[in-house]
Amino acid sequence: MKRFVEGLDRGQSTLFPASLDDYVAEDNPVRAVDVFVDGLDLDKLGFVGVQPLDIGRPSYHPGVMLKLYIYGYLNRVPSSRRLERECQRNIEMIWLTGQLAPDFKTIADFRKDNGKAIREVCREFVALCRKLDLLVAASVAIDGSKFKAVNARDKNFTEAKMKRRLERIDESIARYLSQLETADRHGDAVPEAKVAKLKGKIEKLKEEIVRLNAIMRR
Repeated sequence: MKRFVEGLDRGQSTLFPASLDDYVAEDNPVRAVDVFVDGLDLDKLGFVGVQPLDIGRPSYHPGVMLKLYIYGYLNRVPSSRRLERECQRNIEMIWLTGQLAPDFKTIADFRKDNGKAIREVCREFVALCRKLDLLVAASVAIDGSKFKAVNARDKNFTEAKMKRRLERIDESIARYLSQLETADRHGDAVPEAKVAKLKGKIEKLKEEIVRLNAIMRR
C-alpha cells in the first residue's frame, strides 16, 4: 500500500523493541497511581502478604494488586475477570503492572483478603488527587454522576464539606467493591464453545470477503 502510513508487520521480529515507558505519556493519570502506591507502607496499612514466604510458589506483591484495583476503580472496570483481561490488552495496565497478568481468581482473592485496606487507600487517593488537581483529565463516579476533578468550589475546603465529600467517596468505593463481588460471584467469562468457534468464523469471514469482492468487480 504505497503512499499510505503503514504499521509494522505483526510477524516481524524487532532487534530493538520500544521501551514500554514510551507508550504512556508523562501526563497520564496512571503515573499518579504508580507513584502513590509505591510510596505507601502497605504493611502498616494492613495489607496481607507484604512479606514474601520462604517456601512455596512466589506470589504477586500487594502493591501491584493494589495499583490494579485503583486503576479499575477510576476507570470503572467492574469485575475481576475484566481486570484480568485489561492486564493483557490495556497498555496503561500493562505499564502499571510491569507486564504482569494475574488471573481473575488471584485478583478476586486479593479483594477478599484486603477489602478494608483497599477502601481506605482508594479513599485517600481520590481525596488527594482532587486536592492536588491530579485528575484533570479524569473523573470519578460518585452517586451515579460524574464529578470533574477540577472545580472552582473545590478550592474552598471546610471541615463539613470535606466530611461530606469523603462520605460520598466511601460510598462510591463500597459500591464499586460490591459490584466486583457480585460480578465475581456470577462470572462473566466468554463461553469456551464460543471461543473455540472464533477461528472458524474468521475463516468464513475471509471467504465471504473474497466472494463480495468478486461480486463488486462484475
